[in-house]
Amino acid sequence: MAAATKTKIVLHLLEKSRAQRIVWLLEELNVDYELKTYKRVNRLAPSELKEVHPTGKSPIITIQAEGEAEPLVLAESGLITEYLVDHFGPHLAPTRYQDGKEGQVQSETEEWMRYRYYMHSSEGSLMAFLMIGIILDTIRSGAPFFIKPIANAIARNIESLYLNPTLESHYGFLEEQIKTAPNGGGYLCGSKLTAADIMEEFPLAYAKTRPGFTEQSHPQLWAYVNRLEATESYKKAVQKTTDVERKTKASL
Repeated sequence: MAAATKTKIVLHLLEKSRAQRIVWLLEELNVDYELKTYKRVNRLAPSELKEVHPTGKSPIITIQAEGEAEPLVLAESGLITEYLVDHFGPHLAPTRYQDGKEGQVQSETEEWMRYRYYMHSSEGSLMAFLMIGIILDTIRSGAPFFIKPIANAIARNIESLYLNPTLESHYGFLEEQIKTAPNGGGYLCGSKLTAADIMEEFPLAYAKTRPGFTEQSHPQLWAYVNRLEATESYKKAVQKTTDVERKTKASL
């Protein structure tokens, strides 16, 4: 594992973005890091972020080890999370192979297979469908008055015929995954927090603000999100993000 005290980590955080989950991860890893915040311009990331990474999206981290002339620049939540866990927190990933079957095909533990699945599905599946809902809301609110009834009707049809059933399928699957998690459960991959839980919290927290996901409809999943948000590292991350964003706004 890397010597965290000799590595400079900078998280480039866009306000109201998915970068908050990386703050949570860094707090859980208990490593030193610096936060550089950016304010949105017309809801979008500012051009300054493109000076860090060509996509101009957040989160982005730079990691510079002692003796290296230039930092490593990483974008995308999943890649950032996997890299940080590999070097600073292997305890946040389950054991990969069953004892005595290291490197063999189909010998991975259930915990590890769940872990790898959720490292990808949180952004590739659940958040992608939630983004469709955000887009539909934007169409509703931004449509000119004289075509608003048409925009509303189109949005409702997309939701009722496609989006809502798809999201319900995801919520139902996750509810069952929590119920059947290995070693007594509590988290997606078993009885301990992993980086996959940190990845999954963001879309589920947003889902709680939208119709279709309630404590009554999915009690196990709802309790799981509350459990994640009750961890000390999560609360520290929320407070730190709030404080930094407040200072950034005050300085403008």
